Amino acid sequence: MSSIATLKEAEDLAKTSPEKAELLYTNILAQNAGNDETVIRQQEQALVKLGELYRDHRKAEQLSQLIRSSRTFMSSIARAKTAKIVKTLIGLFSEIPNTLPLQIEICKEIIQWSIEEKRIFLKQSLETRLIALYLDNKMYHDALTLINSLLKELKRLDDKMVLVEVQLLESRVCHALRNLPKSRAALTSARTTANAIYCPPLLQAALDMQSGILHAEDKDYKTAYSYFYETLEGYSSQDDPRAILALKYMLLCKIMLNLSQDVHAIIHGKLALRYAGREVDAMKAVATAHQNRSLNEFEKALATYRDELQNDPIIRSHLNALYDTLLEQNLVRIIEPFSRVEISHVAEMVKLSTGQVETKLSQMILDNVFHGILDQGAGCLIVFDGLPQDKTYEASLETLKQMGNVVESLYEKAAKLS
Repeated sequence: MSSIATLKEAEDLAKTSPEKAELLYTNILAQNAGNDETVIRQQEQALVKLGELYRDHRKAEQLSQLIRSSRTFMSSIARAKTAKIVKTLIGLFSEIPNTLPLQIEICKEIIQWSIEEKRIFLKQSLETRLIALYLDNKMYHDALTLINSLLKELKRLDDKMVLVEVQLLESRVCHALRNLPKSRAALTSARTTANAIYCPPLLQAALDMQSGILHAEDKDYKTAYSYFYETLEGYSSQDDPRAILALKYMLLCKIMLNLSQDVHAIIHGKLALRYAGREVDAMKAVATAHQNRSLNEFEKALATYRDELQNDPIIRSHLNALYDTLLEQNLVRIIEPFSRVEISHVAEMVKLSTGQVETKLSQMILDNVFHGILDQGAGCLIVFDGLPQDKTYEASLETLKQMGNVVESLYEKAAKLS
């Protein structure tokens, strides 16, 4: 039976009898192809198909062994094909859960192999992939170390496409470390480099996504929304699953802008309808709770959609800030009519524990949201009337500043006369 017929038979058996399909793929790969281009081409297809079979059945160890054992075969085929096959096989891991450490290990092994084989472009591509894996695994120090060495190499070789990807990853790593100035600088470098080349839609969408995230960090939600909208269009045009994340960030921006009513209009729009599901329902529940100024509804939404709202660090941090703001607004509204009120009564009104309310009230007093003291012995909050602000200090500083300007001016004139 020819390898072509065997390959077709293996593909047909992949769903009904995966063990037999695996055996057929292995037999094709074991053939001695020599210089027969047809057999080599069939082996290339069999290698990828076998990898996909392992992915579909969550066989991460077998997939890693396949990548290791296929290095001899890949040394004998064209370098461009090798790079494509290696990246495809490593990419298959992303759909198998809990395989980050294994992916990192395999990536390091193949990078070392590509150095020995003097395949520089493959090495750079895999190192870029490894940085992304380090980021996902929260190995930020390792990511930055590799970024610094790879950036020097890419600038020397003037490989702008990979350079944009690495600079974008640098921005994401710095953002994860809360080094926002460096994150912005890296993103600016990435966008500048991208302007000098043709930027593929997915890479452009990733740049827009990071721009939106950094603008949201600056509380500039209006600009962030426009970037997330561009991201959604970019990912949607390529049927990329990250489009749903861009949509969630768009809805988050509207909520943070106190425009929760706009969320429902966006959700029922033509572009967003295709992404209907729990992810969108989660943001809709938060928007409704915010619109109703209801802490109880807000907490219910967080509990009901825990995975959709708490697993993403961007959404989690902004919702925490929103929850604090909502809690402050509710507490101020409740204590406004009182000069003295029991903390337990306030806690009952907002449906939170006394300890949580006491902690938040003390923070609000320190932040000068209102004037008052906590009488913990009596379990009461005593609220004072707002004290008139004494502007003597500010006026004194302004006077000294003006006097300083006059003295400097006199010195300048004296210098000219002499």
